[in-house]
Amino acid sequence: QVQLVESGGGLVQAGGSLRLSCAASGRTFSSYAMGWFRQAPGKEREFVAAISWSGASTLYAASVKGRFTISRDNAKNTVYLQMNSLNFEDTAVYYCAAGRDYYRTSITDYDYWGQGTQVTVSS
Repeated sequence: QVQLVESGGGLVQAGGSLRLSCAASGRTFSSYAMGWFRQAPGKEREFVAAISWSGASTLYAASVKGRFTISRDNAKNTVYLQMNSLNFEDTAVYYCAAGRDYYRTSITDYDYWGQGTQVTVSS
């Protein structure tokens, strides 16, 4: 069992940056791939980024590649999402999730979810 708690969301101007954190409980955190997803109002939840259990491999959605960076610190049971050059379309609730394979991008491939943190980008 893994419990996830996101933090770091907020209001930011277009072009700005935010760093999201996701703290995990449980001794098996380092055995899970971790992903970030987001859901904008009226839209389906979508894949943003994922990282392998070791941190050696990452995957990004085309819409965020080059602007967002996912990383993890297994000693701290935490995964991060550094978001740069934010734009209005990045406004959403961001969720972290734990799964088996970092290269899977479907929400059904992830077993545990956090409660989400709101990111609002003002134009």
